[in-house]
Amino acid sequence: MKLRLRNLRRGFCALAGGMAFAFSAQSLFAEELDVEKDELTFGFIKLTDMAPLAVAYEQGYFEDEGLFVTLEAQANWKVLLDGVIDGKLDGAHMLAGQPLGATIGYGTEAHIITAFSMDLNGNGITVSNDIWKQMKPNIPHENGKPVHPISASALKPVVEKYRDEGKPFNMGMVFPVSTHNYELRYWLAAGGIKPGYYGPGAAGNVGQIAGDTLLSVTPPPQMPATLEAGTIYGYCVGEPWNQQAVFKGIGVPVITDYEIWKNNPEKVFGVSSKWAEENPNTHLAVLKALIRAAKWLDENDNANRKAAVKILSQPNYVGADYDVIANSMTGTFEYEKGDKREVPDFNVFYRYYATYPFYSDAIWYLTQMRRWGQISEDKPDSWYHEVAKNVYKPEIYMEAAKLLIKEGKVAKEDFPFGTDGYRDPQTHFIDNIVYDGHKPNDYLAKFPIGLKQGEVVTATGVSKK
Repeated sequence: MKLRLRNLRRGFCALAGGMAFAFSAQSLFAEELDVEKDELTFGFIKLTDMAPLAVAYEQGYFEDEGLFVTLEAQANWKVLLDGVIDGKLDGAHMLAGQPLGATIGYGTEAHIITAFSMDLNGNGITVSNDIWKQMKPNIPHENGKPVHPISASALKPVVEKYRDEGKPFNMGMVFPVSTHNYELRYWLAAGGIKPGYYGPGAAGNVGQIAGDTLLSVTPPPQMPATLEAGTIYGYCVGEPWNQQAVFKGIGVPVITDYEIWKNNPEKVFGVSSKWAEENPNTHLAVLKALIRAAKWLDENDNANRKAAVKILSQPNYVGADYDVIANSMTGTFEYEKGDKREVPDFNVFYRYYATYPFYSDAIWYLTQMRRWGQISEDKPDSWYHEVAKNVYKPEIYMEAAKLLIKEGKVAKEDFPFGTDGYRDPQTHFIDNIVYDGHKPNDYLAKFPIGLKQGEVVTATGVSKK
């Protein structure tokens, strides 16, 4: 998919011929920044939270910065990450855990950075109709409807029944370092269900050591079909693939990530450290366009969301039906068929400093990697802070924000000037455990289920080192 003004720019260049122009075609489009590279290819996965990329393209914000962009859907998260590492992609819509996992060498090793958080919230956990039927008697009801948020304690007797019958309880998530993996694990553990650990051996590779459930990777668009086939009994995924299950009548979303952790960070825009060093002005130009796109998505109480849904429903972006995407993008969320509720912050792209890459967001992901054994041994608090600052780059973000403020395109109060890069202690978790990003090891010690100080994962379980 080629940006329309690429040919226009080439037309200007051809028109120039051998004549001396007082301005160049590039300066016509990018007066603020002398970009090092103007033709760019960005990758994404077909999820509604890729919206800032699509909007920056369709609204001409990339063009305004002198950037000629191609947006390419990727088959899965690994292919996307590999594309950024090997240079086929200049940057990409990424799982927040991907730059962190790659930089610390979990899985593919490469130094990836992010200077832009793409959104807050946006995920859900869905179970099959049969599992929902078994869960329902364990859920409090009011006026004939389930009381939300629904705890995984309602699922626990079902998981135990499957275990007693010798059946593995299979659930899907999208990638080992995905928000979805950690949110699903968080919800399960908060309800007393052990989701399993990463460690040595085959079961450790997939995080299934000493688990009550078996979590496995399924690409987002394939989640509903995999559920319908009975391969998995539930999954955690971003939109529109929870609402798709409702529309198809094959499953019931039981909880949103907004209910697991209110206003949690979700995706980021990632680039290689090398690319960022070689293209600092281009990076700033990209960030400027993305910040403007995020603003457009949330401004005037989400007034542009219907237009955004129309964009995303195009086959070259998400490609799901308009009604399926609109079900969550426009401020509602449908759980059981017909049980549609107001969730105005299900998708947040700009409010609450959503686009700012907080160090504390990075540290939360690192704590969950340690909690479930992806980080095999204890690390001091200083290590968490160092990694966060090596990967998350708020200083680059703020440079782009200042340029936009100077241009009058955004307001100063939309940005967290004066912050140390850490959110205030966060209290809105389903288990009521408070998270303070300044104290990662204290946070880890609070969980009843998860690795404790001095513990390591073996092929058969957890032991003291």
